Amino acid sequence: MKYVLMFIETEEFAKEFAALGPAEQEEAYRRVYQWFEDHKDRITDRGSKLQGPETATTVRLDGGTVMTTDGPFIEGKEVVSGFTEIDVEDLDEALRMVRTWPACPVVEIRPVEQM
Repeated sequence: MKYVLMFIETEEFAKEFAALGPAEQEEAYRRVYQWFEDHKDRITDRGSKLQGPETATTVRLDGGTVMTTDGPFIEGKEVVSGFTEIDVEDLDEALRMVRTWPACPVVEIRPVEQM
């Protein structure tokens, strides 16, 4: 079963990370890289870290009307900061992986629709 893991930052997490010293930030990144290494046999697409929400362009399709705006698609204090695709037996296995995620405080797990 394929799932996409969406790593979601909160404003509080981003502020706390920014307040870390360079060595502490480097250690935080090392833990993330290690997590990817530990799970490489189940990660099918390493994904990417996304640029900040202020770089987003949102397109709303509403009954034939198209509206394009700068910025994130919702007003909120949480933003998707990155993603990866995994291939695991079931949701339970995905949950076991996510429980060890060392960074953003929220991870959304979403099944990939099989075409």
